[in-house]
Amino acid sequence: MCKTNKGYLSGINSYFALKNRCKPTFDNTCKVCLPSMVYRCYLRTNLLKMRNKMNKPFSQSCENNKQPILNVLSKVFKNTKHVLEIGSGTGQHAVYFGQHLPHLTWQTSDLQLNHAGINSWVDESALTNVHRPFSIDLNRNWSLDIPDQSKSIDGLFTANTLHIISWPLVVKFFQGIKDNLINQASVCIYGPFNYQGKFTSESNEKFDLWLKDRDNESGIRDIESVLSLANAAGLNLIDDHEMPANNRLLVFSKKIK
Repeated sequence: MCKTNKGYLSGINSYFALKNRCKPTFDNTCKVCLPSMVYRCYLRTNLLKMRNKMNKPFSQSCENNKQPILNVLSKVFKNTKHVLEIGSGTGQHAVYFGQHLPHLTWQTSDLQLNHAGINSWVDESALTNVHRPFSIDLNRNWSLDIPDQSKSIDGLFTANTLHIISWPLVVKFFQGIKDNLINQASVCIYGPFNYQGKFTSESNEKFDLWLKDRDNESGIRDIESVLSLANAAGLNLIDDHEMPANNRLLVFSKKIK
């Protein structure tokens, strides 16, 4: 056998013979074109993987907070079957949580313009319990294609959303929860909040200035106003968890009507 081609032929000789490609013999007789074919296939596959990784959106904050959030979600969503994520962003959270919470279905959602990035994470993960995103615009009624009542949304998660969207959209967010989640559904909301009208840290105050400079309708919300909307939507506050980087994770349960 040709020493140059020996490595390429090992383990793939039978495959290419069966595929009728280059017809290498089963006694490992060297075929000149086989190595180049294998290399081209290898190169093409890895270039596609590299291209997908380069095109995937990435958030460092998601990487930093995913484990502390999961520590809470693994308890809150212990008996939950179908979670809707509002504002999936890059898709990093969905894949990470779906991987570590295999008992539930994680439904992503966002504006259409963010779907390609979310899909790149979801598709690469190949997780059967993490689904490609719905288009949800908080300005409109949520369009949830869930005809089977047994697959009703009994959990909701959103991260770093309420301080980005305008206050009227925060109001509509809670209205959407009221209209779409079943009784006793668990709701988890992650992000920074003010308490008694005050920032919890100097960094949050600076962050709020940055948000308002970017969009004067955004900003860190007062927890009291958020809890008022939550109560009107039929939610009871169960826990208010302290999280890294001056964030909180609010856990609600939807009241039984």
